[in-house]
Amino acid sequence: MEQEQPTMDTSDSSAKTAVVRMYQARQQIYPRDVNGRYATLRWVCVWLTQLVFYGMPWLRWNDRQAVLFDLATRKFYLFGIVLWPQDFIYLAVLLIICAFSLFLFTAIAGRVWCGYACPQTVYTKIFLWLESRIEGPRSARMRLDRQAWSLDKLLRKGGKHVAWAAVALWTGFTFVGYFTPIRDLAREATVFGLGSWEWFWVLFYGFATYGNAGWMREQVCKYMCPYARFQSAMFDRDSLIITYDAERGEPRSSHYQKTPEPTRSPCIDCSMCVQVCPTGIDIRGGLQYMCIGCAACVDACNMVMDKIGAQRGLIRYSTEYAMAEKLSPSAILRRVVRPRVLVYSSALLVIITIFIGSLALRVPLKLDVIRDRGSMGREVEEGAVENVYRLQAINTDELPRRYKISVTGIDGIALSGDDEVSLGAIETRLLPVRVRVPHGQGRPGSNIIYFKLQSIDGTRAQVNEKAVFYIPR
Repeated sequence: MEQEQPTMDTSDSSAKTAVVRMYQARQQIYPRDVNGRYATLRWVCVWLTQLVFYGMPWLRWNDRQAVLFDLATRKFYLFGIVLWPQDFIYLAVLLIICAFSLFLFTAIAGRVWCGYACPQTVYTKIFLWLESRIEGPRSARMRLDRQAWSLDKLLRKGGKHVAWAAVALWTGFTFVGYFTPIRDLAREATVFGLGSWEWFWVLFYGFATYGNAGWMREQVCKYMCPYARFQSAMFDRDSLIITYDAERGEPRSSHYQKTPEPTRSPCIDCSMCVQVCPTGIDIRGGLQYMCIGCAACVDACNMVMDKIGAQRGLIRYSTEYAMAEKLSPSAILRRVVRPRVLVYSSALLVIITIFIGSLALRVPLKLDVIRDRGSMGREVEEGAVENVYRLQAINTDELPRRYKISVTGIDGIALSGDDEVSLGAIETRLLPVRVRVPHGQGRPGSNIIYFKLQSIDGTRAQVNEKAVFYIPR
């Protein structure tokens, strides 16, 4: 965005126009490939996350998709667990667990999530790998962009974008496969039989992947991701971050071997740490919010230190306190256990324990009671009073079950009709029931009663639901 502002030149009093740029123009970043411990760890995370993401929808469980968020039927399948809209609290707690985990990991190891497991980082890594295989290493990519258009450039650029689009479309297809059975989705896609909403979301998420990982890359981390802005609130002086040892590295010298021993500086100003950075920053300028903690600069610097015969660790994972006090690695680890980490860990442990315990004790049966308001309490034979209800019984188990219905709360209260019901696997059924109270029992007006739905096939599942029985005055 540009804004023109008139200014006055005092020398000749003539008006001039100054251009003020409101946003910095983007400079193309060409990250260099690097090998090392952390580069290997990043690839391990890429493989693990993508095997889970791409492979999970194809797993089968009880003749169905193991993980499926079926919005059409409002059922969420998570392996042996079936969650209904009434179980939304479990998904909310799961999100809380993820949030507390992020807080804990950030307090301990900074932006370790961003550097190794964030989808933006993972897919950018995949897209960069495809780019380097098709267009060549960093120097070749830079030369290719400077060249005029030719057949070779057209083939390389076109091949890269075709590869990107293929990965992006498969990613969008897989994502939609978590909400529509992926095997049905694949069959319908082969004959172009997908519904309009399915095609829309496949293309939407495919385009988002293609744009974010292929074109925007570091711009997402710098300007779009809110985590980059509020991460400092979760850091402290004992959080592990990527640090440059300025005391060892300054002043920089490009002639390390020729410099006298007492004054040698291992930083030879080779800029390798900048060339490998996916966000294009210079870590030697100190911690910056654009740093995603991927440690590519650590691998690059260690590689240079090995070549010049200097000690590794000029750029390394450390803490602000450790750098100031010159702590050893063991001392850094001892300071990990601190109040902030203990609070996050305790809260996370409590929430996970409650979550797992609640799932383990969860009754695969639900009951809702709706009194028929069109038919208030009425007198029937022998002066008994009858109310009509509709029971919505839900069997959330994946096996058919038989249940017995009973009612309590008023002396002599009983069901009028059959008190047993069979429900199929994952079935919901509305059951009209009539409840009678003998003459003279209960008080006029509203009376609290309780319906019980209890399994009679040995599973010990039962639920109770409160209702109101109305007796005419």
